[in-house]
Amino acid sequence: MVMGDLVREVDVAVVGGGPGGYTAAFRCAELGLETVVVDAAKRLGGACLFEGCIPSKALLHVAAVLGEAERARDFGVDFGEPRISLDALSKWKSERVVGKLARGLAGVAKAKNVDVVGGRAVFEDSRRLRVEGDEPQVVVFKHAIIATGSAPSPLPGLTLQSERIMDSTAALEVPDVPDRLLVVGGGYIGLELGQVYAALGSKVRVVEMADGLLPGVDRDLVQPLARRCEKLFTSILLKTRVSSLGETGRGIEVRLGDETLLFDRVLVAVGRRAQTQGLGLETTRVRTNERGVIAVDDRCRTDDQRIYSVGDVTGEPMLAHRAMRQGRVAAEAISGRAVAFDNVAVPAVVFTDPEVAWCGLTEAEAQRTSRPVKIAKFQWAASGRAATLGRSDGLTKVLADPDSGRVVGVGIVGPGAGELIAEAALAIEAALTVEDLAATIHTHPTLAETLMEAAEHLLH
Repeated sequence: MVMGDLVREVDVAVVGGGPGGYTAAFRCAELGLETVVVDAAKRLGGACLFEGCIPSKALLHVAAVLGEAERARDFGVDFGEPRISLDALSKWKSERVVGKLARGLAGVAKAKNVDVVGGRAVFEDSRRLRVEGDEPQVVVFKHAIIATGSAPSPLPGLTLQSERIMDSTAALEVPDVPDRLLVVGGGYIGLELGQVYAALGSKVRVVEMADGLLPGVDRDLVQPLARRCEKLFTSILLKTRVSSLGETGRGIEVRLGDETLLFDRVLVAVGRRAQTQGLGLETTRVRTNERGVIAVDDRCRTDDQRIYSVGDVTGEPMLAHRAMRQGRVAAEAISGRAVAFDNVAVPAVVFTDPEVAWCGLTEAEAQRTSRPVKIAKFQWAASGRAATLGRSDGLTKVLADPDSGRVVGVGIVGPGAGELIAEAALAIEAALTVEDLAATIHTHPTLAETLMEAAEHLLH
């Protein structure tokens, strides 16, 4: 501590203002705990609001509108060629979507008396944080919650620095619509942003080291998305590595396998890494692994009894809704309530066209662990609602325990899958059986009734 630094004492210091951090802070305040949030940018929302979930979904909505306009020609409606204004698009995304939500969070913080301090937080020990930056001070806390999130991972072994090489944060700014775009990584970030740029007019190539898109995701769910991507993208190169990058006056030269191709821009989307460097954790008893991920128990408490951690910094799955649930758990644990992060199902969604969503046990996991399951697949080609939408390429897949009949896993691919998966998550969390799901009256005609149909198949 430097002489003259402001020293303040609080019940809870939250490091990081993302979904996990602000959720924890708001809940702490509701429980009567004096709470301060330390965020480098002095804002609430984190990467999710400003550099990830929200701006990407805004752009994906634009891509979906363009896709719907194109598909409308199949049933006799032609809007003509779209005209896209990047300035207007950027202003809408930044002001009417991101800005509005950011102002809302700031208003909630003010109403709950949660103070947000701008600066870089560094632990001095298990009771004190030093805040560096425009508002230097020392925060003495009874408990702390680390919610510093994650950042885009760099491309291993390739260090070329260029404005033409973008990570997901830079790509979401849509600086221009490159004629030739290479997306490195066939995971959810690469495919989501690849589809955005393809819809805006870029010729997109995707390169992925694995033997399929969305590595680790159920192949039945990936197939309809892969077929759509084959139509949208110029090419998809699987089992292929980027061996070199070089900048010329005309663009970025990329060595892919045995050929060298030229691109106007390259988007690197090879995953995210936990942000724990420079936090001063060595002055505490907080334990991290070789990837910087913080170890926590089911109450989100670290090895240091005064310090908790939530969100991406605690490892996979790196999902905002998981972080928010953990934030509530940490806050209530600190307040002395009997609580645990014991959720059975953490749903995941890829917001591509078509959307892919799943929760609970997957078929691959069942096979790997030799767990017996009954599986039903309901093709959307038999769905009346899907037919009216002109989207019969979807699939709903339900996995059940053969003895108890309990629903243990669900996967959905198709438009609106991200909304439909909520019912599946509730069914798994509440230990419902396929009979419960089948006997629940679903509105007709809807896509939701595909869950009922799949459940009925398991009863036959």
